[in-house]
Amino acid sequence: MAKDLYELLGVNKNASEDEIKSAYRKMALKYHPDRFASASDQEKKSAEEKFKEINHAYEVLSNKTKKDNYDRYGNEDGPQGFGGGGGFEGFEGGGFDDILSSLFGGFGGRRNPNAPRDGEDITMNVTLTFNEAYTGVTKTVRFTRDSECPDCHGSGAKDAQSVKVCPYCHGSGYVTQTQRTMFGQQSVRTVCSNCGGKGKVISDKCKTCKGNGSVRRDVVKEIKIPGGVDTGTRMTVRYEGNCGRNGGQKGDLIIVFTVQASPIYKRVGNDLFADQHITVYDAAVGCDIMLETMKGPAKLKIPEGVQTGTKIRLKGNGMKILNRDSYGDLYVTVKVDTPRGLDKKQLKLLKEFEDSLKDGQKPRYNKS
Repeated sequence: MAKDLYELLGVNKNASEDEIKSAYRKMALKYHPDRFASASDQEKKSAEEKFKEINHAYEVLSNKTKKDNYDRYGNEDGPQGFGGGGGFEGFEGGGFDDILSSLFGGFGGRRNPNAPRDGEDITMNVTLTFNEAYTGVTKTVRFTRDSECPDCHGSGAKDAQSVKVCPYCHGSGYVTQTQRTMFGQQSVRTVCSNCGGKGKVISDKCKTCKGNGSVRRDVVKEIKIPGGVDTGTRMTVRYEGNCGRNGGQKGDLIIVFTVQASPIYKRVGNDLFADQHITVYDAAVGCDIMLETMKGPAKLKIPEGVQTGTKIRLKGNGMKILNRDSYGDLYVTVKVDTPRGLDKKQLKLLKEFEDSLKDGQKPRYNKS
Protein backbone atom coordinates (compact mmCIF):
# COMPACT_ATOMS: atom_id res chain seq x y z
CA MET A 1 0.00 0.00 0.00
CA ALA A 2 1.38 3.38 -1.01
CA LYS A 3 2.29 5.70 1.84
CA ASP A 4 0.21 8.82 2.37
CA LEU A 5 2.25 11.80 1.12
CA TYR A 6 0.77 14.16 3.70
CA GLU A 7 1.70 11.77 6.51
CA LEU A 8 5.26 11.56 5.18
CA LEU A 9 5.65 15.31 5.64
CA GLY A 10 3.62 15.39 8.86
CA VAL A 11 0.91 17.77 7.58
CA ASN A 12 -2.81 17.50 6.88
CA LYS A 13 -4.59 17.90 3.54
CA ASN A 14 -5.55 21.49 4.36
CA ALA A 15 -1.95 22.57 4.84
CA SER A 16 -0.87 25.72 3.02
CA GLU A 17 2.07 25.94 0.60
CA ASP A 18 4.21 27.52 3.30
CA GLU A 19 3.30 24.82 5.81
CA ILE A 20 4.17 22.09 3.30
CA LYS A 21 7.48 23.75 2.46
CA SER A 22 8.33 24.23 6.14
CA ALA A 23 7.50 20.59 6.92
CA TYR A 24 9.64 19.43 4.01
CA ARG A 25 12.65 21.44 5.19
CA LYS A 26 12.38 19.93 8.65
CA MET A 27 12.02 16.34 7.45
CA ALA A 28 14.69 16.67 4.75
CA LEU A 29 17.20 17.95 7.26
CA LYS A 30 16.35 15.10 9.61
CA TYR A 31 16.92 12.34 7.06
CA HIS A 32 19.57 13.89 4.79
CA PRO A 33 22.33 11.29 4.02
CA ASP A 34 25.03 13.63 5.35
CA ARG A 35 23.62 13.13 8.83
CA PHE A 36 24.13 9.37 8.58
CA ALA A 37 27.72 9.35 7.33
CA SER A 38 28.94 7.42 10.39
CA ALA A 39 25.81 5.28 10.84
CA SER A 40 25.51 1.56 10.13
CA ASP A 41 24.75 0.33 6.61
CA GLN A 42 21.22 -0.57 7.65
CA GLU A 43 20.61 2.88 9.13
CA LYS A 44 22.06 4.54 6.02
CA LYS A 45 19.79 2.52 3.74
CA SER A 46 16.72 3.26 5.87
CA ALA A 47 17.49 6.99 5.92
CA GLU A 48 18.11 7.01 2.16
CA GLU A 49 14.71 5.42 1.47
CA LYS A 50 13.03 7.84 3.84
CA PHE A 51 14.79 10.76 2.18
CA LYS A 52 13.60 9.65 -1.26
CA GLU A 53 10.04 9.32 0.00
CA ILE A 54 10.16 12.81 1.51
CA ASN A 55 11.50 14.32 -1.74
CA HIS A 56 8.81 12.55 -3.72
CA ALA A 57 6.11 13.77 -1.37
CA TYR A 58 7.28 17.35 -1.66
CA GLU A 59 7.64 17.23 -5.45
CA VAL A 60 3.99 16.15 -5.69
CA LEU A 61 2.50 18.40 -3.01
CA SER A 62 4.42 21.50 -4.14
CA ASN A 63 3.14 21.13 -7.72
CA LYS A 64 -0.45 22.37 -8.04
CA THR A 65 -1.43 20.01 -10.88
CA LYS A 66 0.09 16.94 -9.28
CA LYS A 67 -1.35 17.84 -5.89
CA ASP A 68 -4.85 18.20 -7.38
CA ASN A 69 -4.47 14.82 -9.10
CA TYR A 70 -3.25 13.22 -5.90
CA ASP A 71 -6.09 14.72 -3.83
CA ARG A 72 -8.75 13.56 -6.36
CA TYR A 73 -7.36 10.22 -7.56
CA GLY A 74 -4.69 9.28 -5.04
CA ASN A 75 -2.05 9.47 -7.79
CA GLU A 76 -0.15 12.51 -9.03
CA ASP A 77 -0.60 11.46 -12.68
CA GLY A 78 -4.38 11.43 -12.44
CA PRO A 79 -6.58 8.54 -13.67
CA GLN A 80 -3.97 7.37 -16.22
CA GLY A 81 -1.46 6.90 -13.46
CA PHE A 82 -3.17 3.71 -12.31
CA GLY A 83 -2.07 1.97 -15.49
CA GLY A 84 1.49 1.94 -14.24
CA GLY A 85 2.96 3.61 -17.32
CA GLY A 86 3.18 7.14 -15.99
CA GLY A 87 5.96 8.83 -14.14
CA PHE A 88 6.59 12.29 -12.76
CA GLU A 89 8.90 14.96 -14.03
CA GLY A 90 11.37 16.79 -11.84
CA PHE A 91 9.84 19.98 -10.54
CA GLU A 92 11.43 23.27 -11.45
CA GLY A 93 13.72 24.90 -8.94
CA GLY A 94 16.22 22.20 -8.02
CA GLY A 95 14.45 20.88 -4.92
CA PHE A 96 16.24 20.12 -1.69
CA ASP A 97 19.63 21.68 -2.45
CA ASP A 98 18.04 24.95 -3.58
CA ILE A 99 15.96 25.29 -0.44
CA LEU A 100 18.77 24.45 1.99
CA SER A 101 21.30 26.57 0.13
CA SER A 102 19.06 29.63 0.32
CA LEU A 103 18.15 29.06 3.94
CA PHE A 104 21.33 27.72 5.49
CA GLY A 105 24.09 28.52 2.99
CA GLY A 106 24.48 24.88 1.98
CA PHE A 107 24.48 21.53 3.75
CA GLY A 108 27.19 19.15 4.86
CA GLY A 109 29.97 21.76 4.51
CA ARG A 110 29.00 22.81 0.95
CA ARG A 111 29.43 26.52 0.30
CA ASN A 112 29.59 28.97 -2.54
CA PRO A 113 33.05 28.66 -4.13
CA ASN A 114 32.89 32.30 -5.23
CA ALA A 115 32.26 33.62 -1.72
CA PRO A 116 35.13 35.49 0.00
CA ARG A 117 37.33 33.19 2.07
CA ASP A 118 39.72 34.43 4.72
CA GLY A 119 43.29 33.18 4.62
CA GLU A 120 44.54 30.59 7.08
CA ASP A 121 46.51 31.59 10.18
CA ILE A 122 50.20 30.80 10.52
CA THR A 123 51.47 29.57 13.89
CA MET A 124 55.15 29.68 14.81
CA ASN A 125 57.27 29.30 17.96
CA VAL A 126 59.71 31.91 19.26
CA THR A 127 62.17 31.16 22.07
CA LEU A 128 63.22 33.91 24.50
CA THR A 129 65.82 34.08 27.22
CA PHE A 130 64.56 34.76 30.74
CA ASN A 131 65.88 38.32 30.59
CA GLU A 132 64.21 38.96 27.21
CA ALA A 133 60.89 37.78 28.62
CA TYR A 134 61.33 40.15 31.56
CA THR A 135 62.31 43.30 29.68
CA GLY A 136 60.60 42.71 26.36
CA VAL A 137 62.50 42.60 23.09
CA THR A 138 62.22 43.15 19.35
CA LYS A 139 62.79 39.93 17.42
CA THR A 140 63.27 39.32 13.72
CA VAL A 141 61.15 36.35 12.67
CA ARG A 142 61.24 34.48 9.38
CA PHE A 143 58.37 32.43 7.97
CA THR A 144 56.76 31.42 4.68
CA ARG A 145 53.23 32.35 3.67
CA ASP A 146 50.87 32.32 0.69
CA SER A 147 50.73 35.78 -0.84
CA GLU A 148 48.43 37.06 -3.55
CA CYS A 149 50.03 36.61 -6.95
CA PRO A 150 51.42 40.01 -7.99
CA ASP A 151 50.73 39.37 -11.69
CA CYS A 152 47.14 38.07 -11.75
CA HIS A 153 46.09 39.57 -8.39
CA GLY A 154 44.55 36.29 -7.26
CA SER A 155 42.50 35.44 -10.36
CA GLY A 156 44.83 32.67 -11.54
CA ALA A 157 44.35 33.81 -15.15
CA LYS A 158 46.89 35.20 -17.60
CA ASP A 159 44.56 38.13 -18.31
CA ALA A 160 40.89 39.08 -18.17
CA GLN A 161 40.25 37.52 -21.59
CA SER A 162 41.43 34.16 -20.24
CA VAL A 163 38.43 33.89 -17.89
CA LYS A 164 35.54 32.21 -19.70
CA VAL A 165 32.00 31.22 -18.76
CA CYS A 166 31.88 27.49 -18.05
CA PRO A 167 30.35 25.77 -21.09
CA TYR A 168 28.85 22.97 -18.99
CA CYS A 169 26.84 24.96 -16.45
CA HIS A 170 26.66 28.22 -18.47
CA GLY A 171 27.97 30.22 -15.50
CA SER A 172 25.51 28.94 -12.89
CA GLY A 173 27.99 26.63 -11.16
CA TYR A 174 25.42 23.81 -11.08
CA VAL A 175 24.13 21.17 -13.48
CA THR A 176 20.77 19.41 -13.31
CA GLN A 177 20.41 15.75 -14.24
CA THR A 178 17.20 13.76 -14.55
CA GLN A 179 17.32 10.28 -13.07
CA ARG A 180 14.73 7.53 -13.17
CA THR A 181 14.06 6.05 -9.73
CA MET A 182 11.50 3.70 -8.25
CA PHE A 183 9.33 6.76 -7.73
CA GLY A 184 9.68 7.95 -11.31
CA GLN A 185 11.96 10.56 -12.89
CA GLN A 186 13.67 12.90 -10.46
CA SER A 187 15.81 15.99 -11.06
CA VAL A 188 19.09 16.14 -9.18
CA ARG A 189 21.04 19.39 -9.00
CA THR A 190 24.77 19.02 -8.38
CA VAL A 191 27.89 21.19 -8.39
CA CYS A 192 29.41 21.44 -11.86
CA SER A 193 32.47 19.18 -11.98
CA ASN A 194 34.06 21.17 -14.79
CA CYS A 195 34.35 24.48 -12.93
CA GLY A 196 33.92 23.29 -9.33
CA GLY A 197 30.85 25.47 -8.89
CA LYS A 198 32.58 28.74 -9.81
CA GLY A 199 30.75 29.18 -13.11
CA LYS A 200 34.01 30.24 -14.75
CA VAL A 201 36.97 28.43 -16.25
CA ILE A 202 40.46 29.69 -17.12
CA SER A 203 41.70 29.06 -20.63
CA ASP A 204 45.24 30.45 -20.08
CA LYS A 205 46.65 30.24 -16.59
CA CYS A 206 48.94 32.82 -15.00
CA LYS A 207 52.54 31.71 -15.50
CA THR A 208 53.68 33.11 -12.17
CA CYS A 209 51.25 31.22 -9.94
CA LYS A 210 50.27 28.51 -12.47
CA GLY A 211 46.61 29.32 -11.97
CA ASN A 212 46.64 29.02 -8.19
CA GLY A 213 46.15 32.74 -7.56
CA SER A 214 48.83 32.80 -4.84
CA VAL A 215 52.57 32.24 -4.50
CA ARG A 216 54.74 31.11 -1.58
CA ARG A 217 56.89 33.91 -0.22
CA ASP A 218 59.57 34.06 2.47
CA VAL A 219 58.80 36.84 4.93
CA VAL A 220 61.17 38.60 7.33
CA LYS A 221 59.42 40.73 9.92
CA GLU A 222 60.34 42.53 13.12
CA ILE A 223 58.05 41.73 16.04
CA LYS A 224 57.97 43.88 19.17
CA ILE A 225 57.46 41.55 22.13
CA PRO A 226 56.29 43.12 25.41
CA GLY A 227 57.80 42.20 28.77
CA GLY A 228 56.04 39.61 30.90
CA VAL A 229 55.38 36.82 28.39
CA ASP A 230 55.70 33.25 29.64
CA THR A 231 55.99 29.83 28.06
CA GLY A 232 52.73 29.17 26.26
CA THR A 233 51.81 32.85 25.87
CA ARG A 234 50.27 33.47 22.43
CA MET A 235 50.66 36.72 20.54
CA THR A 236 48.53 37.51 17.48
CA VAL A 237 49.86 39.75 14.73
CA ARG A 238 46.84 40.65 12.62
CA TYR A 239 46.77 40.13 8.85
CA GLU A 240 50.27 38.67 8.56
CA GLY A 241 49.06 35.14 7.72
CA ASN A 242 48.17 33.54 4.40
CA CYS A 243 46.26 35.55 1.82
CA GLY A 244 42.51 35.18 1.41
CA ARG A 245 40.54 34.11 -1.65
CA ASN A 246 37.90 35.95 -3.65
CA GLY A 247 38.51 39.16 -1.72
CA GLY A 248 38.73 37.55 1.72
CA GLN A 249 41.07 39.12 4.26
CA LYS A 250 44.48 37.74 5.23
CA GLY A 251 44.88 35.35 8.11
CA ASP A 252 46.89 36.15 11.25
CA LEU A 253 50.39 35.31 12.42
CA ILE A 254 50.18 33.59 15.80
CA ILE A 255 53.39 33.43 17.83
CA VAL A 256 53.69 30.95 20.69
CA PHE A 257 56.50 31.71 23.14
CA THR A 258 58.93 29.43 24.93
CA VAL A 259 60.90 31.08 27.74
CA GLN A 260 64.19 29.52 28.81
CA ALA A 261 64.65 28.75 32.50
CA SER A 262 66.69 31.11 34.69
CA PRO A 263 69.71 29.73 36.60
CA ILE A 264 68.75 31.96 39.55
CA TYR A 265 64.99 32.39 39.67
CA LYS A 266 62.01 30.10 39.62
CA ARG A 267 58.93 31.73 38.16
CA VAL A 268 55.41 31.06 39.42
CA GLY A 269 52.95 33.31 37.63
CA ASN A 270 54.34 36.81 38.08
CA ASP A 271 56.29 36.02 41.26
CA LEU A 272 59.93 34.98 41.38
CA PHE A 273 61.61 32.71 43.92
CA ALA A 274 65.33 32.57 44.78
CA ASP A 275 67.62 31.23 47.52
CA GLN A 276 70.06 33.24 49.65
CA HIS A 277 72.79 31.41 51.57
CA ILE A 278 74.11 32.95 54.82
CA THR A 279 76.50 31.90 57.60
CA VAL A 280 75.47 30.71 61.02
CA TYR A 281 76.83 33.93 62.48
CA ASP A 282 74.79 36.13 60.13
CA ALA A 283 71.73 34.05 60.89
CA ALA A 284 72.30 34.57 64.62
CA VAL A 285 72.99 38.30 64.64
CA GLY A 286 71.11 39.36 61.49
CA CYS A 287 72.54 41.36 58.62
CA ASP A 288 71.78 43.42 55.52
CA ILE A 289 72.65 41.97 52.11
CA MET A 290 72.73 43.85 48.80
CA LEU A 291 70.88 41.47 46.52
CA GLU A 292 70.94 41.63 42.72
CA THR A 293 67.35 41.47 41.44
CA MET A 294 65.88 41.74 37.94
CA LYS A 295 65.37 45.45 38.64
CA GLY A 296 68.87 45.97 39.98
CA PRO A 297 70.41 46.03 43.51
CA ALA A 298 67.97 45.81 46.43
CA LYS A 299 68.59 45.59 50.18
CA LEU A 300 67.62 42.28 51.80
CA LYS A 301 67.29 42.60 55.57
CA ILE A 302 68.04 39.35 57.41
CA PRO A 303 66.46 39.45 60.88
CA GLU A 304 68.29 38.29 63.99
CA GLY A 305 67.87 34.58 64.73
CA VAL A 306 66.47 33.76 61.28
CA GLN A 307 65.88 30.07 60.64
CA THR A 308 66.76 28.24 57.45
CA GLY A 309 63.76 28.01 55.11
CA THR A 310 62.40 31.42 56.09
CA LYS A 311 60.92 33.33 53.12
CA ILE A 312 61.40 37.09 52.87
CA ARG A 313 59.34 39.08 50.36
CA LEU A 314 60.72 41.92 48.28
CA LYS A 315 57.59 43.59 46.95
CA GLY A 316 57.60 44.66 43.30
CA ASN A 317 60.85 42.86 42.48
CA GLY A 318 59.25 39.96 40.68
CA MET A 319 58.37 39.42 37.01
CA LYS A 320 57.01 42.16 34.77
CA ILE A 321 53.24 41.72 34.47
CA LEU A 322 52.21 41.43 30.81
CA ASN A 323 50.53 44.55 29.39
CA ARG A 324 50.68 46.33 32.75
CA ASP A 325 53.11 48.79 34.30
CA SER A 326 53.56 46.67 37.42
CA TYR A 327 55.53 43.72 38.72
CA GLY A 328 55.08 40.64 40.84
CA ASP A 329 57.06 39.99 44.03
CA LEU A 330 60.39 38.33 44.75
CA TYR A 331 60.46 35.72 47.52
CA VAL A 332 63.91 34.97 48.94
CA THR A 333 64.35 31.71 50.86
CA VAL A 334 67.08 31.90 53.52
CA LYS A 335 69.51 28.96 53.59
CA VAL A 336 71.74 28.82 56.70
CA ASP A 337 74.99 27.06 55.79
CA THR A 338 76.56 24.88 58.49
CA PRO A 339 80.38 25.26 58.53
CA ARG A 340 82.41 22.20 57.51
CA GLY A 341 85.95 20.93 58.21
CA LEU A 342 86.26 22.57 61.66
CA ASP A 343 89.57 22.01 63.51
CA LYS A 344 89.84 21.10 67.18
CA LYS A 345 90.08 24.68 68.36
CA GLN A 346 86.98 25.66 66.40
CA LEU A 347 85.06 22.65 67.66
CA LYS A 348 86.08 23.49 71.26
CA LEU A 349 84.89 27.05 70.86
CA LEU A 350 81.65 25.84 69.31
CA LYS A 351 81.10 23.45 72.22
CA GLU A 352 81.72 26.22 74.73
CA PHE A 353 79.27 28.39 72.81
CA GLU A 354 76.59 25.70 72.86
CA ASP A 355 77.10 25.08 76.59
CA SER A 356 76.63 28.78 77.22
CA LEU A 357 73.17 28.82 75.68
CA LYS A 358 70.29 29.26 78.10
CA ASP A 359 66.85 27.65 77.99
CA GLY A 360 64.85 29.04 75.11
CA GLN A 361 67.96 29.72 73.06
CA LYS A 362 68.48 26.11 72.03
CA PRO A 363 66.46 24.38 69.34
CA ARG A 364 63.80 21.94 70.55
CA TYR A 365 64.69 18.35 69.66
CA ASN A 366 65.48 15.10 71.49
CA LYS A 367 69.21 14.45 71.51
CA SER A 368 70.31 10.93 72.44
